[in-house]
Amino acid sequence: METKQIEKVLKAPAPHMVGDGFRVHNFFPSGYDINMSPFFLMDYGSKIQFSARKEPRGVGVHPHRGFETVTIAYHGAVAHHDSSGNSGVIYPGDVQWMTAASGVLHKEYHEAQYSLAGGPFQMVQLWVNLPAKNKMDKPKYQAIKQADMVHFNLQENGGKIEIIAGNYKGLKGNASTFTPVELYNARLNKGAEVSFSFPENYNTGLMVIEGSIRVNGSETAPADSFVYFKNQGEQINIETLENSIVLVLSGEPINEPIAQYGPFLMNTEAEINQAIEDYNRGCFGYLEE
Repeated sequence: METKQIEKVLKAPAPHMVGDGFRVHNFFPSGYDINMSPFFLMDYGSKIQFSARKEPRGVGVHPHRGFETVTIAYHGAVAHHDSSGNSGVIYPGDVQWMTAASGVLHKEYHEAQYSLAGGPFQMVQLWVNLPAKNKMDKPKYQAIKQADMVHFNLQENGGKIEIIAGNYKGLKGNASTFTPVELYNARLNKGAEVSFSFPENYNTGLMVIEGSIRVNGSETAPADSFVYFKNQGEQINIETLENSIVLVLSGEPINEPIAQYGPFLMNTEAEINQAIEDYNRGCFGYLEE
């Protein structure tokens, strides 16, 4: 099997704040001009220490249409509410998979007890595009707790692969997706060796959350960097230089036009204008601030 070639190892872009609770590095689409379809956006919240605070930090009510948000927690805790009646808290190791589709209002804040205590905070949020035929589907919500996550234990105390979505070694993740998506947390011990195989046409990347790794026997990638692959070859080999956590992303591209305006991700400008009109008319429901 041919090795999947590395395009480049990308350093974290300069951070910016989303609301007052999320300091993020946007790797794409604004940080780097790379094609990671069906993943449209990746905000990486590198580890930061938040001071104790009575009033939780976060992001107030805002709309989404045409895609899914996937939030993966590594440190800290986030409470979520949306106008479809879904709510929950994600703690370290948990994943929140919200399908906005035809439209929801959404807010997310530091969980109350975490906010009162303060502490380290580290998260990833992905926007996963939806194909045109599903953009106006009914919204839904998938809460994936780490305790319930399907995982594969590596040999020789190498660690484990948590399968959020897709398949690894015949094990299927809990998340349901609209197009083929592979999304794993590889929690690897120092000296571990692990390989992944994805179709050549899948857009693929590795987000190094903690530690450092060597990829395909050549390139070294430290914490807070993203390894972006060419659409050549299928196999990826990872060796860990220290205890590491790696977010593995791969998916079949959605080869459709994209029109994006703020929190709306559609196919045409007319659909964007319709989304704005529907939002202004209150079609996304109601959510208290």
